[in-house]
Amino acid sequence: MSKRFTRACGRAILAAALVCGASSAVLAHHSFAAFDMTQQKTVSGVVKKVEWTNPHIWVYMDVPKDGGGTDTYAFEGMTPNFLARRGWERTTVQAGMKFTVTFRPMRDGKPGGMFVTGTLENGKVLTSGGGQPGPGGQ
Repeated sequence: MSKRFTRACGRAILAAALVCGASSAVLAHHSFAAFDMTQQKTVSGVVKKVEWTNPHIWVYMDVPKDGGGTDTYAFEGMTPNFLARRGWERTTVQAGMKFTVTFRPMRDGKPGGMFVTGTLENGKVLTSGGGQPGPGGQ
C-alpha cells in the first residue's frame, strides 16, 4: 500500500469516528432519561428566574413546602424558537409572577423536571411540547 492510500484511509476513519461521536452526543442531549415520563406532577409558586437561552429555556420557581419555607424547582423547556412558534415571548414568564406548572418529574427526586404546561395568574395556559397529559396528570 502506498503512503498516500494509507493517509486517505486514516482520514476517512477519523472523519467517520468524528461523525459517529457527534451524532451520539446529539442523541444523548435529546434524551428524556432524566425524567420520569410515566408521571406528571403539578406545583404552584412564584417565578424566581427565567433563562431564555439555547438550547433549552429554564424556569426556576419557588414553591412553598408543607412545613414552611420554599423549594426552588427547575423546569426545562423547549428551545426559544420552538416556544416562539407557540406564542411565547421572552417576557411571557417573568420573575415575580405566580405560576402553576405541570411537569414530568426528575427521576432522581430533585425538585423540577420537564415542563409540560404552565398556567399564568390570568388563566392563560402555556404549552411547551414536553408531552401530553398522562398518568398522574391533570
